[in-house]
Amino acid sequence: MSIKIITTEDGSHSLYDEELNETYHSTRGARGESMHVFIQEGLEHWLKQNEAKEVKALEVGLGTGLNAFLTALFAEKHNQKIHFTSLEPFPVVHEIYENLNYHQTAKEKELLMSIHEAEWEKEFDLSQNFQLYKSTARLEHFSTSKLYNLIFFDAFAPSKQPEVWSLENLKKCFSLLEKGGVLTTYCAQGQFKRNLAEAGFEVETLQGAMGKKEMVRAVKP
Repeated sequence: MSIKIITTEDGSHSLYDEELNETYHSTRGARGESMHVFIQEGLEHWLKQNEAKEVKALEVGLGTGLNAFLTALFAEKHNQKIHFTSLEPFPVVHEIYENLNYHQTAKEKELLMSIHEAEWEKEFDLSQNFQLYKSTARLEHFSTSKLYNLIFFDAFAPSKQPEVWSLENLKKCFSLLEKGGVLTTYCAQGQFKRNLAEAGFEVETLQGAMGKKEMVRAVKP
């Protein structure tokens, strides 16, 4: 198997893809990176600017399920309804995800497992406040009538999957967001930021996670 579980510096698991020679998260801390980039600078930031009964989020790259898991925990803790759509053309297999260590309780373990085991291309209420829809479609082939408040752009790095970070895909992200919608990502590559601006986004470079210098938040004006 070319995918292996690794332990990052904050104690949380990530995965290492031997074929791509790439990890799914920062080796400095998978959970810490996801909390900083997607929950704090994405979800919490958007909610501070907007009052909403329901948040609609789109994730590019379900991967280990960590972002979906943390978002679901946030939804329950804050009694915030969240509809979460996640794209993953290469789902993680059962023998990998069943061994990930993101949970602290049996109930949290059940939540993580249900994120991975929910049927694809169907809506599921995983809790009172968290609705999940998973698709194996690539971003360029994904079709929906929905508009989103948030996009978690969590694909492999541009050096590994340049096609995912293309200008065309970023224009698509722009079209999938409501006005005032936010895209967050761990990546702060110069060409990526120029492409975001060309797609119409207002681009902010922020302090990165877990000792990384920078990350990006982009807003649809």
